[in-house]
Amino acid sequence: MGDSNIHMIYVLLDGVGDLPHPDLDGKTPLEAANTPTLDKIASNGSIGEVISVGKGIAPESDIAVFNMLGYKFNYTDYVGRGVIEGIGIGIDFKDGDLALRGNYSTLDEEGVIIDRRAGRQIEKEDADGVAKEIEEKIKFSHPNTSVVVSPTIGHRVTVRIRVDSRKLSSKITNTDPAYSNIGGMGVAKAVGDFLKIEKCLPLEETEDSKFTANLVNEFSEQSINILKESKINKRRQEQNKKQLSCILLRDAGNKLPDVIPINEKYAMKFSCIVDMPVELGISEVLKMKTFEAGGLTDYEEKARVAAKAMETQNAIYVHLKGPDEFGHDGDAIGKMKNIEEIDQRFFKTLVENIDSSKVAIIISADHSTPCIYKGHSDDHVPILVSGDFIKNDGTTRMTEEQAKKGSIGLLQGAEVVSKSLELIKSQT
Repeated sequence: MGDSNIHMIYVLLDGVGDLPHPDLDGKTPLEAANTPTLDKIASNGSIGEVISVGKGIAPESDIAVFNMLGYKFNYTDYVGRGVIEGIGIGIDFKDGDLALRGNYSTLDEEGVIIDRRAGRQIEKEDADGVAKEIEEKIKFSHPNTSVVVSPTIGHRVTVRIRVDSRKLSSKITNTDPAYSNIGGMGVAKAVGDFLKIEKCLPLEETEDSKFTANLVNEFSEQSINILKESKINKRRQEQNKKQLSCILLRDAGNKLPDVIPINEKYAMKFSCIVDMPVELGISEVLKMKTFEAGGLTDYEEKARVAAKAMETQNAIYVHLKGPDEFGHDGDAIGKMKNIEEIDQRFFKTLVENIDSSKVAIIISADHSTPCIYKGHSDDHVPILVSGDFIKNDGTTRMTEEQAKKGSIGLLQGAEVVSKSLELIKSQT
Protein backbone atom coordinates (compact mmCIF):
# COMPACT_ATOMS: atom_id res chain seq x y z
CA MET A 1 0.00 0.00 0.00
CA GLY A 2 2.96 2.34 0.57
CA ASP A 3 3.76 5.02 -1.95
CA SER A 4 6.60 7.46 -1.40
CA ASN A 5 5.07 9.98 -3.85
CA ILE A 6 1.95 10.44 -1.77
CA HIS A 7 1.89 13.40 0.56
CA MET A 8 -1.10 14.12 2.76
CA ILE A 9 -1.98 16.35 5.67
CA TYR A 10 -4.80 14.78 7.67
CA VAL A 11 -6.59 17.23 9.97
CA LEU A 12 -9.12 16.16 12.60
CA LEU A 13 -11.18 19.04 14.00
CA ASP A 14 -12.13 17.80 17.44
CA GLY A 15 -15.92 17.52 17.83
CA VAL A 16 -16.62 19.91 14.92
CA GLY A 17 -19.76 18.07 13.74
CA ASP A 18 -23.06 19.48 15.00
CA LEU A 19 -26.81 19.77 14.48
CA PRO A 20 -28.93 22.79 13.48
CA HIS A 21 -29.06 25.36 16.31
CA PRO A 22 -31.61 28.10 17.08
CA ASP A 23 -28.83 30.60 17.97
CA LEU A 24 -27.54 30.21 14.39
CA ASP A 25 -30.93 30.52 12.65
CA GLY A 26 -31.25 26.76 12.41
CA LYS A 27 -27.80 26.25 10.89
CA THR A 28 -24.92 24.18 12.25
CA PRO A 29 -21.72 25.99 13.31
CA LEU A 30 -19.96 24.72 10.13
CA GLU A 31 -22.82 26.06 7.97
CA ALA A 32 -23.04 29.40 9.79
CA ALA A 33 -19.27 30.04 9.89
CA ASN A 34 -17.61 32.30 7.35
CA THR A 35 -14.80 30.03 6.09
CA PRO A 36 -13.26 31.33 2.84
CA THR A 37 -10.19 29.05 3.05
CA LEU A 38 -12.14 25.88 3.84
CA ASP A 39 -14.54 26.73 0.99
CA LYS A 40 -11.57 27.05 -1.38
CA ILE A 41 -10.20 23.68 -0.19
CA ALA A 42 -13.67 22.10 -0.59
CA SER A 43 -14.07 23.44 -4.13
CA ASN A 44 -10.79 21.72 -4.96
CA GLY A 45 -11.88 18.25 -3.79
CA SER A 46 -14.57 15.72 -2.96
CA ILE A 47 -16.62 15.31 0.17
CA GLY A 48 -18.47 12.57 2.04
CA GLU A 49 -19.59 11.44 5.48
CA VAL A 50 -18.01 9.36 8.22
CA ILE A 51 -19.50 7.35 11.05
CA SER A 52 -16.43 7.33 13.27
CA VAL A 53 -16.95 4.29 15.50
CA GLY A 54 -20.36 2.77 14.83
CA LYS A 55 -24.08 3.37 14.61
CA GLY A 56 -25.55 4.22 17.99
CA ILE A 57 -22.13 4.83 19.57
CA ALA A 58 -21.43 8.35 20.85
CA PRO A 59 -17.69 7.76 21.14
CA GLU A 60 -15.05 9.26 23.36
CA SER A 61 -12.06 10.84 21.66
CA ASP A 62 -9.64 7.96 22.20
CA ILE A 63 -11.62 5.21 20.48
CA ALA A 64 -12.75 7.71 17.81
CA VAL A 65 -9.18 8.72 16.94
CA PHE A 66 -7.98 5.11 16.81
CA ASN A 67 -10.80 4.37 14.36
CA MET A 68 -10.09 7.50 12.30
CA LEU A 69 -6.47 6.32 11.97
CA GLY A 70 -7.59 2.90 10.71
CA TYR A 71 -7.68 0.85 13.92
CA LYS A 72 -11.09 -0.76 14.32
CA PHE A 73 -11.29 -2.07 17.86
CA ASN A 74 -14.04 -4.46 18.78
CA TYR A 75 -15.66 -3.91 22.15
CA THR A 76 -13.83 -6.80 23.73
CA ASP A 77 -10.26 -5.97 22.82
CA TYR A 78 -10.00 -2.26 23.62
CA VAL A 79 -7.67 -1.41 26.51
CA GLY A 80 -9.56 1.69 27.72
CA ARG A 81 -8.81 5.37 27.81
CA GLY A 82 -7.20 5.27 31.26
CA VAL A 83 -4.35 3.16 29.89
CA ILE A 84 -3.90 5.32 26.76
CA GLU A 85 -3.75 8.56 28.76
CA GLY A 86 -1.43 6.95 31.32
CA ILE A 87 0.96 5.97 28.51
CA GLY A 88 0.61 9.50 27.07
CA ILE A 89 1.85 11.14 30.27
CA GLY A 90 4.46 8.50 31.05
CA ILE A 91 2.90 6.88 34.15
CA ASP A 92 4.59 3.63 35.14
CA PHE A 93 1.99 1.10 34.01
CA LYS A 94 2.21 -2.66 33.53
CA ASP A 95 -0.24 -5.44 32.68
CA GLY A 96 -2.43 -6.18 35.71
CA ASP A 97 -2.44 -2.57 36.96
CA LEU A 98 -5.71 -0.64 36.74
CA ALA A 99 -5.73 2.72 34.93
CA LEU A 100 -8.74 5.06 34.80
CA ARG A 101 -9.48 8.43 33.26
CA GLY A 102 -10.81 10.90 35.81
CA ASN A 103 -12.35 14.37 36.05
CA TYR A 104 -12.08 16.69 39.01
CA SER A 105 -15.72 17.58 39.73
CA THR A 106 -17.67 19.86 42.04
CA LEU A 107 -20.39 18.48 44.33
CA ASP A 108 -22.95 20.36 46.41
CA GLU A 109 -23.74 19.61 50.07
CA GLU A 110 -26.07 16.75 49.05
CA GLY A 111 -23.41 15.15 46.86
CA VAL A 112 -25.11 16.20 43.59
CA ILE A 113 -22.63 16.97 40.81
CA ILE A 114 -22.94 20.68 40.03
CA ASP A 115 -19.98 20.79 37.61
CA ARG A 116 -18.53 17.66 36.01
CA ARG A 117 -15.34 19.60 35.20
CA ALA A 118 -14.91 21.80 38.32
CA GLY A 119 -14.79 24.95 36.22
CA ARG A 120 -12.54 23.38 33.55
CA GLN A 121 -9.72 25.92 34.09
CA ILE A 122 -7.93 24.61 37.18
CA GLU A 123 -4.58 26.03 38.26
CA LYS A 124 -1.84 23.41 37.88
CA GLU A 125 -0.61 23.83 41.48
CA ASP A 126 -4.12 23.22 42.86
CA ALA A 127 -4.67 20.15 40.66
CA ASP A 128 -1.27 18.72 41.60
CA GLY A 129 -1.62 19.69 45.27
CA VAL A 130 -4.89 17.88 45.92
CA ALA A 131 -3.65 14.85 43.93
CA LYS A 132 -0.66 14.63 46.30
CA GLU A 133 -2.99 14.89 49.32
CA ILE A 134 -5.04 11.94 48.06
CA GLU A 135 -1.93 9.84 47.35
CA GLU A 136 -0.52 10.50 50.82
CA LYS A 137 -3.69 10.15 52.91
CA ILE A 138 -5.58 7.29 51.30
CA LYS A 139 -5.62 3.95 53.19
CA PHE A 140 -6.83 0.96 51.18
CA SER A 141 -8.15 -2.11 53.00
CA HIS A 142 -5.73 -4.33 51.06
CA PRO A 143 -2.21 -3.76 52.41
CA ASN A 144 -0.15 -3.89 49.18
CA THR A 145 -2.22 -1.31 47.27
CA SER A 146 -0.73 1.89 45.90
CA VAL A 147 -2.25 4.70 43.84
CA VAL A 148 -0.87 7.34 41.48
CA VAL A 149 -3.08 10.39 40.83
CA SER A 150 -1.75 12.40 37.86
CA PRO A 151 -3.57 15.56 36.79
CA THR A 152 -2.97 16.41 33.13
CA ILE A 153 -4.71 19.41 31.51
CA GLY A 154 -7.51 21.42 33.13
CA HIS A 155 -9.95 19.12 34.95
CA ARG A 156 -8.44 15.91 33.57
CA VAL A 157 -6.74 13.31 35.77
CA THR A 158 -5.32 9.83 35.24
CA VAL A 159 -5.48 7.38 38.16
CA ARG A 160 -3.43 4.17 38.39
CA ILE A 161 -4.09 1.59 41.10
CA ARG A 162 -1.65 -1.25 41.68
CA VAL A 163 -1.78 -4.22 44.04
CA ASP A 164 1.51 -6.08 44.38
CA SER A 165 1.22 -9.71 43.25
CA ARG A 166 -2.41 -9.40 42.19
CA LYS A 167 -3.95 -8.67 38.78
CA LEU A 168 -6.78 -6.13 38.80
CA SER A 169 -9.82 -6.42 36.52
CA SER A 170 -11.04 -3.87 33.95
CA LYS A 171 -14.54 -5.38 34.10
CA ILE A 172 -16.04 -2.70 36.32
CA THR A 173 -18.55 0.12 35.84
CA ASN A 174 -17.69 3.83 35.74
CA THR A 175 -18.30 6.09 38.73
CA ASP A 176 -18.78 8.97 36.25
CA PRO A 177 -22.56 9.03 35.61
CA ALA A 178 -22.16 10.69 32.18
CA TYR A 179 -20.44 7.69 30.54
CA SER A 180 -21.21 3.99 30.25
CA ASN A 181 -18.44 1.42 30.03
CA ILE A 182 -19.32 -0.86 27.12
CA GLY A 183 -16.58 -3.46 26.70
CA GLY A 184 -13.84 -1.02 27.68
CA MET A 185 -15.19 1.78 25.49
CA GLY A 186 -16.53 4.96 27.00
CA VAL A 187 -19.91 5.81 25.53
CA ALA A 188 -21.66 9.10 26.36
CA LYS A 189 -25.07 8.80 27.99
CA ALA A 190 -27.91 11.31 27.81
CA VAL A 191 -27.48 13.17 31.10
CA GLY A 192 -30.08 14.66 33.41
CA ASP A 193 -29.56 17.33 36.05
CA PHE A 194 -29.44 15.38 39.33
CA LEU A 195 -26.37 13.27 38.87
CA LYS A 196 -24.37 11.75 41.66
CA ILE A 197 -21.08 9.90 41.67
CA GLU A 198 -22.01 6.28 41.01
CA LYS A 199 -20.90 3.22 42.92
CA CYS A 200 -18.39 1.12 41.00
CA LEU A 201 -19.91 -2.32 40.33
CA PRO A 202 -18.32 -5.53 39.04
CA LEU A 203 -19.33 -6.35 35.45
CA GLU A 204 -18.48 -10.02 36.00
CA GLU A 205 -19.20 -12.41 38.83
CA THR A 206 -15.47 -12.98 39.38
CA GLU A 207 -13.42 -12.45 42.50
CA ASP A 208 -11.02 -10.12 40.59
CA SER A 209 -13.85 -7.97 39.31
CA LYS A 210 -15.46 -7.64 42.77
CA PHE A 211 -12.09 -6.99 44.45
CA THR A 212 -11.23 -4.23 41.93
CA ALA A 213 -14.66 -2.53 42.18
CA ASN A 214 -14.25 -2.49 45.94
CA LEU A 215 -10.85 -0.74 45.68
CA VAL A 216 -12.30 1.87 43.32
CA ASN A 217 -15.15 2.56 45.78
CA GLU A 218 -12.62 2.95 48.60
CA PHE A 219 -10.72 5.42 46.42
CA SER A 220 -13.90 7.43 45.68
CA GLU A 221 -15.22 7.53 49.24
CA GLN A 222 -11.89 8.38 50.85
CA SER A 223 -10.89 10.96 48.27
CA ILE A 224 -14.21 12.83 48.78
CA ASN A 225 -13.41 13.08 52.51
CA ILE A 226 -9.76 14.02 51.91
CA LEU A 227 -10.84 16.75 49.47
CA LYS A 228 -13.46 18.08 51.93
CA GLU A 229 -10.68 18.66 54.48
CA SER A 230 -8.15 19.96 51.92
CA LYS A 231 -6.45 23.30 52.70
CA ILE A 232 -6.30 23.94 48.97
CA ASN A 233 -10.08 23.65 48.70
CA LYS A 234 -10.57 25.94 51.71
CA ARG A 235 -8.43 28.55 49.97
CA ARG A 236 -10.34 28.03 46.69
CA GLN A 237 -13.59 28.66 48.57
CA GLU A 238 -12.28 31.97 49.91
CA GLN A 239 -11.33 32.94 46.33
CA ASN A 240 -14.80 31.93 45.03
CA LYS A 241 -13.32 29.15 42.88
CA LYS A 242 -15.10 25.87 42.32
CA GLN A 243 -14.31 23.06 44.76
CA LEU A 244 -12.34 20.03 43.61
CA SER A 245 -14.75 17.78 45.51
CA CYS A 246 -14.19 14.39 43.92
CA ILE A 247 -12.71 12.52 40.96
CA LEU A 248 -15.25 10.92 38.62
CA LEU A 249 -13.70 7.77 37.12
CA ARG A 250 -14.29 5.99 33.84
CA ASP A 251 -12.81 3.73 31.14
CA ALA A 252 -10.91 1.22 33.24
CA GLY A 253 -8.10 -0.71 31.58
CA ASN A 254 -5.68 -3.34 32.86
CA LYS A 255 -3.38 -4.17 29.94
CA LEU A 256 -1.11 -2.56 27.37
CA PRO A 257 -2.49 -2.45 23.81
CA ASP A 258 -1.21 -4.77 21.10
CA VAL A 259 -1.36 -3.09 17.66
CA ILE A 260 0.57 -2.88 14.38
CA PRO A 261 2.62 0.36 14.29
CA ILE A 262 1.09 2.86 11.87
CA ASN A 263 4.09 3.04 9.53
CA GLU A 264 3.99 -0.71 9.06
CA LYS A 265 0.24 -0.63 8.50
CA TYR A 266 0.41 1.89 5.66
CA ALA A 267 4.08 1.42 4.62
CA MET A 268 4.49 5.18 4.90
CA LYS A 269 6.22 7.75 7.04
CA PHE A 270 3.24 8.82 9.14
CA SER A 271 3.70 11.39 11.90
CA CYS A 272 1.53 13.71 13.98
CA ILE A 273 0.99 17.03 15.74
CA VAL A 274 -1.01 16.42 18.94
CA ASP A 275 -1.31 18.05 22.37
CA MET A 276 -3.58 16.14 24.71
CA PRO A 277 -2.53 13.17 26.86
CA VAL A 278 -4.96 10.88 25.04
CA GLU A 279 -3.57 11.71 21.57
CA LEU A 280 0.00 11.56 22.87
CA GLY A 281 -0.81 8.10 24.23
CA ILE A 282 -2.20 7.04 20.84
CA SER A 283 0.92 8.29 19.04
CA GLU A 284 3.09 6.38 21.50
CA VAL A 285 1.05 3.17 21.05
CA LEU A 286 1.12 3.46 17.22
CA LYS A 287 4.83 4.41 17.27
CA MET A 288 4.03 7.60 15.38
CA LYS A 289 6.65 10.36 15.40
CA THR A 290 5.34 13.55 17.02
CA PHE A 291 6.33 17.08 16.00
CA GLU A 292 6.41 19.96 18.49
CA ALA A 293 4.18 22.78 17.31
CA GLY A 294 3.35 25.17 20.15
CA GLY A 295 0.32 25.02 22.45
CA LEU A 296 -3.32 24.03 21.91
CA THR A 297 -4.32 27.10 19.92
CA ASP A 298 -1.03 28.03 18.22
CA TYR A 299 -2.81 27.34 14.96
CA GLU A 300 -0.34 29.16 12.65
CA GLU A 301 2.61 27.31 14.15
CA LYS A 302 0.85 23.96 13.73
CA ALA A 303 0.12 24.76 10.06
CA ARG A 304 3.74 25.74 9.36
CA VAL A 305 5.14 22.64 11.08
CA ALA A 306 2.68 20.37 9.20
CA ALA A 307 3.63 21.94 5.84
CA LYS A 308 7.36 21.64 6.59
CA ALA A 309 6.96 18.00 7.67
CA MET A 310 6.03 17.12 4.07
CA GLU A 311 9.77 17.41 3.25
CA THR A 312 10.52 14.33 5.36
CA GLN A 313 7.16 12.55 5.91
CA ASN A 314 4.45 11.13 3.61
CA ALA A 315 1.61 11.86 5.99
CA ILE A 316 0.96 13.94 9.08
CA TYR A 317 -2.10 13.78 11.32
CA VAL A 318 -2.94 17.10 13.00
CA HIS A 319 -5.44 17.15 15.86
CA LEU A 320 -6.95 20.58 16.49
CA LYS A 321 -8.74 21.22 19.76
CA GLY A 322 -11.33 23.97 20.08
CA PRO A 323 -14.71 23.14 18.56
CA ASP A 324 -15.33 20.24 20.99
CA GLU A 325 -15.11 22.41 24.12
CA PHE A 326 -17.70 24.88 22.78
CA GLY A 327 -19.92 21.89 21.95
CA HIS A 328 -19.66 20.61 25.55
CA ASP A 329 -20.50 24.10 26.82
CA GLY A 330 -23.52 24.33 24.49
CA ASP A 331 -22.09 27.53 22.96
CA ALA A 332 -23.04 27.43 19.26
CA ILE A 333 -21.90 30.99 18.50
CA GLY A 334 -18.56 30.35 20.22
CA LYS A 335 -18.15 27.15 18.20
CA MET A 336 -18.89 29.00 14.96
CA LYS A 337 -16.33 31.70 15.82
CA ASN A 338 -13.74 29.06 16.71
CA ILE A 339 -14.24 27.42 13.28
CA GLU A 340 -13.75 30.86 11.66
CA GLU A 341 -10.57 31.33 13.67
CA ILE A 342 -9.21 27.92 12.61
CA ASP A 343 -10.07 28.80 8.99
CA GLN A 344 -8.16 32.09 9.14
CA ARG A 345 -5.24 31.03 11.30
CA PHE A 346 -4.64 27.34 10.54
CA PHE A 347 -6.03 26.59 7.07
CA LYS A 348 -5.00 29.92 5.50
CA THR A 349 -1.43 29.46 6.79
CA LEU A 350 -1.43 25.82 5.64
CA VAL A 351 -2.60 26.62 2.10
CA GLU A 352 0.02 29.36 1.80
CA ASN A 353 2.78 26.92 2.74
CA ILE A 354 2.00 23.83 0.63
CA ASP A 355 1.87 23.01 -3.06
CA SER A 356 -1.65 21.67 -3.65
CA SER A 357 -0.50 19.93 -6.84
CA LYS A 358 1.65 17.65 -4.67
CA VAL A 359 0.04 17.58 -1.21
CA ALA A 360 -3.49 16.39 -0.45
CA ILE A 361 -5.44 17.81 2.49
CA ILE A 362 -7.91 15.53 4.26
CA ILE A 363 -10.21 17.14 6.82
CA SER A 364 -12.69 15.42 9.11
CA ALA A 365 -13.67 15.15 12.79
CA ASP A 366 -13.22 12.46 15.41
CA HIS A 367 -16.92 12.76 16.32
CA SER A 368 -19.81 15.19 16.49
CA THR A 369 -20.38 17.27 19.66
CA PRO A 370 -23.78 18.94 19.14
CA CYS A 371 -24.27 22.11 21.20
CA ILE A 372 -27.89 21.14 21.89
CA TYR A 373 -26.68 17.94 23.63
CA LYS A 374 -23.54 19.40 25.26
CA GLY A 375 -21.90 16.02 24.60
CA HIS A 376 -20.65 13.64 21.93
CA SER A 377 -23.15 11.98 19.59
CA ASP A 378 -23.10 9.28 16.91
CA ASP A 379 -24.08 11.75 14.15
CA HIS A 380 -22.16 11.48 10.88
CA VAL A 381 -19.29 13.94 10.40
CA PRO A 382 -18.10 15.41 7.08
CA ILE A 383 -14.90 14.27 5.36
CA LEU A 384 -13.15 16.33 2.71
CA VAL A 385 -10.31 15.10 0.45
CA SER A 386 -8.74 17.95 -1.51
CA GLY A 387 -5.90 18.58 -3.94
CA ASP A 388 -5.37 19.73 -7.54
CA PHE A 389 -5.44 16.07 -8.62
CA ILE A 390 -8.78 15.29 -6.88
CA LYS A 391 -11.85 15.61 -9.07
CA ASN A 392 -14.31 18.12 -7.60
CA ASP A 393 -17.78 16.67 -7.09
CA GLY A 394 -19.61 20.00 -7.21
CA THR A 395 -19.46 20.56 -3.44
CA THR A 396 -18.29 24.00 -2.36
CA ARG A 397 -18.29 23.89 1.44
CA MET A 398 -17.43 21.41 4.17
CA THR A 399 -20.80 21.20 5.93
CA GLU A 400 -22.95 18.37 7.29
CA GLU A 401 -25.58 19.07 4.59
CA GLN A 402 -23.19 19.08 1.60
CA ALA A 403 -21.41 16.00 2.99
CA LYS A 404 -24.58 13.97 2.37
CA LYS A 405 -24.40 14.78 -1.36
CA GLY A 406 -20.66 14.25 -1.87
CA SER A 407 -19.19 11.60 -4.15
CA ILE A 408 -17.21 9.88 -1.36
CA GLY A 409 -20.43 8.57 0.23
CA LEU A 410 -20.57 7.16 3.76
CA LEU A 411 -17.38 5.69 5.24
CA GLN A 412 -16.62 3.91 8.49
CA GLY A 413 -14.00 5.78 10.54
CA ALA A 414 -11.54 2.90 10.20
CA GLU A 415 -11.69 3.18 6.38
CA VAL A 416 -10.90 6.89 6.13
CA VAL A 417 -7.12 6.72 5.72
CA SER A 418 -7.08 3.78 3.28
CA LYS A 419 -10.00 5.19 1.20
CA SER A 420 -8.34 8.62 1.08
CA LEU A 421 -5.09 7.01 -0.09
CA GLU A 422 -7.00 5.08 -2.77
CA LEU A 423 -8.66 8.28 -3.96
CA ILE A 424 -5.34 10.12 -4.10
CA LYS A 425 -3.63 7.25 -5.97
CA SER A 426 -6.43 6.73 -8.46
CA GLN A 427 -6.32 10.38 -9.47
CA THR A 428 -2.62 11.24 -9.39
